[in-house]
Amino acid sequence: MERESMEFDVVIVGAGPSGLSSAIKLMQLAQAQNKELMVCVVEKGSEVGAHILSGAVLETKALDELLPNWKELDAPINTPVTKDEIYYLTSHDKGIKLPNIMTPKTMHNEGNYIVSMANVTRWLATQAEQLGVEIFPGFAAAETIIEEGCVKGVITGDMGVAEDGTHKDSFMPGMELRAKYTIFAEGCRGHLGKTLIERFELDKDSTPQHYAIGFKEIWDIDPAKHQPGLVIHTAGWPLNEATGGSYLYHAENNQVLLGLIVDLNYTNPHLSPFDEFQQLKHHPTIKQYLSGGTRVSYGARAIAKGGYHSMPKMTMPGAVLVGCEAGTLNFAKIKGNHTAMKSGMLAAEVIFNNIDNEVSDLTDFTTLFKSSWLYDELYRSRNFGPAIHKWGNIVGGAFNTLDQNIFNGKLPINLFDNDADHSQMKNASESQPIEYPKYDNEISFDKLSSVFLSNTNHEEDQPCHLRLNDPELPLKFNLVNYNEPAQRYCPAGVYEIIEDSSGNPKFNINSQNCIHCKTCDIKEPSQNINWIVPEGAGGPNYPNM
Repeated sequence: MERESMEFDVVIVGAGPSGLSSAIKLMQLAQAQNKELMVCVVEKGSEVGAHILSGAVLETKALDELLPNWKELDAPINTPVTKDEIYYLTSHDKGIKLPNIMTPKTMHNEGNYIVSMANVTRWLATQAEQLGVEIFPGFAAAETIIEEGCVKGVITGDMGVAEDGTHKDSFMPGMELRAKYTIFAEGCRGHLGKTLIERFELDKDSTPQHYAIGFKEIWDIDPAKHQPGLVIHTAGWPLNEATGGSYLYHAENNQVLLGLIVDLNYTNPHLSPFDEFQQLKHHPTIKQYLSGGTRVSYGARAIAKGGYHSMPKMTMPGAVLVGCEAGTLNFAKIKGNHTAMKSGMLAAEVIFNNIDNEVSDLTDFTTLFKSSWLYDELYRSRNFGPAIHKWGNIVGGAFNTLDQNIFNGKLPINLFDNDADHSQMKNASESQPIEYPKYDNEISFDKLSSVFLSNTNHEEDQPCHLRLNDPELPLKFNLVNYNEPAQRYCPAGVYEIIEDSSGNPKFNINSQNCIHCKTCDIKEPSQNINWIVPEGAGGPNYPNM
């Protein structure tokens, strides 16, 4: 197939915080030395920010370095945190408010801001374009160009391919975007990053990456209940069969940002993370703010939370992994935006220093990374996730409070979690069935009405982007052993067991509903589902998540 080709100095895959920070830093360095640089960012969402979902309380440390005058540049960062409240929920209607001394200091948010990261990335994109960066939204990077063992760029996905693989009248082949260096900033469980980690064995010295699924809803609430800057976190109920916790942030404009994070190492195949989230909203600690309000947005996204011990090597010949692609989130802070941005800035520095050299493995990146505050921060929080997985919220939380508050993350021990999340599922026959309450359509809602709020859309006549390595496995193995958990771990109703015309069970994939959370790619017990990019611009269209 003949493809058009474009040449750049650097191609960046993903217009999230890490990718855009890389782009801005590269252009700043080039301008400082009066050097011309061609930098391209390719983004699979219909626009920058369309696929961005984050809590989010933003620590501005990296942004202060990248754009010190961000306030003068009208960054959409307007709501400083005014108060932290942390609760341990003991049942469906009871909980204990924890004093600060009993919680890790990393979870205290003085000096941080409540933001929409979708809007922050849109603003970052504007800053990047003003510096000369070319940004191509609506184009998914579908393949990596690898020649003689070196990454040479990416190929965008073909457009106008029918479900049966034939070319429609609108067919347009993807383009080759070639570069001296490529930065992969796809976010958690990136499609291309996953294959690169395997091909270049980047994780051979790491423990398995660990994940959670993070839900988020935005609510308009009664102004009388709104407390701008209030940050609430909870642990405990309803997560009796999993670890994780919730957040509720009082943002601007009488809105609250509400979510639940469910670790994906849970063992009970009957568990439904979506329904755990819907239950949470009925707890008095949360419901007091939502009652009488209106839900205006919904979404979900996987989170790479394994931390320092799970990070792969970030470089390979011709390329770098940054941000959540590399697992830079600091789960001790429940924050990953500032760390993602810093990783992108470090990658930009190393690439700029090597841009005139023959393409290499950028081995000096490791030296720069290890001398940065990013490395220090991630190293100090290295035991946080493993402690929770090993001992649960109460004992693990007590250990983390001691480790962070007394020893500043420098206890002379290392905790490891060597069991991949997908391998943890027990047989359905060995697990306690879970009966979830019905939705009341005022506080709790079903999946389809929720997905509607995510503005998700895909071109219907296209190949399914959720590929099964073995099409028979869902019925012959997963249904028999696990009651096919894809029906429950997917937050968008993509997977279901239906009856065919003969009354036999059939595994059905509603790929149109997919909100690109990547949970199926992560949690499927046999790793049978491979998430690949659909046609560009498909997926959710989050306005301000």
